[in-house]
Amino acid sequence: MSEPSPLIPDPEAPATRKRVSVRGRLRNYFFTGVIVAGPLAITIYITWWCISLIDGWVKPLVPSAYLPDHYLPFSVPGLGLVIAFVALTTLGALTANLVGRSVVEFGEVLLARTPVISGLYRGLRQVFETLFSTSGTSFRTVGLVEFPVKGTWSIVFLSAPAGPDVQAALGPQHDHVGVFLPCAPNPTTGFFFYLPRAEVIELPISVDDAAKLVMSAGVIQPEDPQSRLQAMAAGLRVAQVGPIEVPARDRQDA
Repeated sequence: MSEPSPLIPDPEAPATRKRVSVRGRLRNYFFTGVIVAGPLAITIYITWWCISLIDGWVKPLVPSAYLPDHYLPFSVPGLGLVIAFVALTTLGALTANLVGRSVVEFGEVLLARTPVISGLYRGLRQVFETLFSTSGTSFRTVGLVEFPVKGTWSIVFLSAPAGPDVQAALGPQHDHVGVFLPCAPNPTTGFFFYLPRAEVIELPISVDDAAKLVMSAGVIQPEDPQSRLQAMAAGLRVAQVGPIEVPARDRQDA
């Protein structure tokens, strides 16, 4: 028996692609657009809100004659952010030299002699030095602890080890470390306590991935970025042509 001609379709050959309906294709396109545009729109909104907030703080401190808004018929967004960045950078550069350090130390001495403000200033400075220090190690490690009952595990962020006074009060038999247990879905609130370091299981994930895990209540799991891109590409292919079906029969020559 002769082989079928490649120009004439075989009526017995099954379809290798299963076409999706127009409604299903539109639904896939819609959800793909939501996935792409949703995070972008929220990011733009939050960025614009932060810029407007900083402009509202900084622009009133600058004389109107030095603002381009005084000469232009429209407002220039982000000017306050630029002024704040330049001012903070200049302040840091001046503080790095001898004269700047002397001025800062003089101001700290005045604040230290003020009864109420001294404690507030020292506490806030320690927090900022810990958070923005390039050599700090706080909140850079993620771990698991048994909380609130035995057999249940919660995500925690490891902070600094216990100080000498706290370690002496807890006993020298264990090396204690401070942990912060965030609450879902708002990781900015939670509980802080000390635990023996042996009772903390460290996880090889970043703090950002752990925060996403807490905020989503476990829906968004840490994953490899490459596998995430492959999954998105596969979803776009399905939205265009639908799932591919491979026939499970062998052809036999007569």
